[in-house]
Amino acid sequence: MPQKYAHKMQCAANRKAFHDYFILEKYEAGIELFGTEVKSIRMGNVNLKDSFCTIKDGEMFAHGIHISPYEKGNIFNRDPLRPKRLLMHKREIMRLYGRIKQEGLTLIPLSLYFNDSRRVKVELGLAKGKKLYDKRDAAAKRDAGREMNKAIKERNS
Repeated sequence: MPQKYAHKMQCAANRKAFHDYFILEKYEAGIELFGTEVKSIRMGNVNLKDSFCTIKDGEMFAHGIHISPYEKGNIFNRDPLRPKRLLMHKREIMRLYGRIKQEGLTLIPLSLYFNDSRRVKVELGLAKGKKLYDKRDAAAKRDAGREMNKAIKERNS
C-alpha cells in the first residue's frame, strides 16, 4: 500500500536503485540515529549507494548507509557504516518479511529526508531485481523518449 507523505526536505537519494530494481511499493520508516549523525545528514554527508535492509528477530536494519563523521563531533562520532535500526510497526515489518521470503523481493532504501516534525525518515522500496535485458530495454525507452522530445522541440522552434 503506497503512502502519501507530508512535505519532505530530501537529503539523499539512491538513484542507482531505480536502475538495478523494479520498485513495486514504497514505505516510510523512521531511523534510529545519534546526534552527530543527524548533524552530518543535515550537511548532506550521506550516501545510500549499495545499501539494503534486513529483517532479523522482528527488527529491521539498514546496512550500507554511509553517514560521514561530523567534523566537530570528535569522540561522539559513530562508525559510518554501522547497521542502523529502522522503526516501523511490528505488523508492517512482519508483512514485509513474509513478502520478502515468499516472493524473493528485496528492501532497498530509496531516500533519506527530514519530514515536517524534523525527524529523519527513510523511504524504502520493495524491489525486484532487474535482469540485464531489462536494463537495456529501459535504456532504449529512455533514449527514444529523449529523441522524441528533441524532435518536438526542433519542430516547435
